[in-house]
Amino acid sequence: MELEVPLRKIIHVDMDAFYASVEQMDFPELKGKAIAVGGSEVRGVVSAASYEARKFGVKSAMSGIQAKRNCPELIFVKPRFDRYKAISKQIRKIFFEYTDLVEPLSLDEAYLDVTVNKKGNPSASLIAQEIRARILEDVGLTASAGISINKFIAKVASDYNKPNGQKTVNPEDVLEFLEDLDIRKFYGVGKVTAEKMYQLGIYTGKDLKLKSISYLEDHFGKSGRYYYHVVRGIHHSEVKPNRIRKSLAAERTFSENLSSEIFMLEKLEHIAQEVSRRLQKSKVAGKTITLKIKYSDFTLQTRSKTLNYFISDGALIMDTVKTLLIQEELTNSVRLLGISISNLNTEKQSVKIEPKSVSVQLKFQF
Repeated sequence: MELEVPLRKIIHVDMDAFYASVEQMDFPELKGKAIAVGGSEVRGVVSAASYEARKFGVKSAMSGIQAKRNCPELIFVKPRFDRYKAISKQIRKIFFEYTDLVEPLSLDEAYLDVTVNKKGNPSASLIAQEIRARILEDVGLTASAGISINKFIAKVASDYNKPNGQKTVNPEDVLEFLEDLDIRKFYGVGKVTAEKMYQLGIYTGKDLKLKSISYLEDHFGKSGRYYYHVVRGIHHSEVKPNRIRKSLAAERTFSENLSSEIFMLEKLEHIAQEVSRRLQKSKVAGKTITLKIKYSDFTLQTRSKTLNYFISDGALIMDTVKTLLIQEELTNSVRLLGISISNLNTEKQSVKIEPKSVSVQLKFQF
């Protein structure tokens, strides 16, 4: 049976261990060593780990204590976000030499739609290869890439030959590629969902494909429909150059746990002002304020309130945060506080190209 899908030429570029690689590039004495950016062996969490550290099981979002247990020789490096942002701008400048349809996901990864491109090159694979070479030459860092007919498959493929590699999934290979894929490799399937799928006997894309849409919706809710379609190579999401920000946040991890609400309010004042500064810089405002509390035992709690009006002023944000903080007692001392604001007054914008609707069995040069 032929599969009718919008056929695009999508590249997902993902920098290799970006933060850690920048540190190793800027400080040659760190090259070849196990390093973790962010946190420490006493406080905080790992933001990024070098490939040398990953061999010991060190990964992002891991506590500094656990990371040091896994790798006693681990070197902790303080993050330099201004430096990462500057390099990210260099990389994006290269992207825009090939297409205006660039959708950044973060500082270190982006989707590019090169169906129609500025170089007039019909081969997305060759474009990806050229972009990776340019990044290495101009910036000094390696990148990996995935190339296929939609964002989902390109994203999955970019992780296939990391680091410093690329993977092309041609239209005629899409279904076989997805059927053979471990369910943990599916973008959008997290650790908890993967465990649930294992319990249901779903280990690969082929197993997932055997389940009906009603079965998947019964077990996974709205996400069930997403899983049903992506395993069949169907993912209509376009590359959106003007991605709409859905929320904005700031948070702080403290060197010592806080047990007094008075001290917490003092810290929250600074965080609220930082959120306000970012909102005003982005020229947006929001209605929903969320207070994030991480306790000393690493349990996480969020408390939210939605207003009837948009705000961006730090004092107004803080008024709501105070209410959220005192609405219920704290269960332990606190190691991290954060404030986010969502339900923003942004309007949807997009740049579109009209894809062809063709069968994946047709030849389409990649």
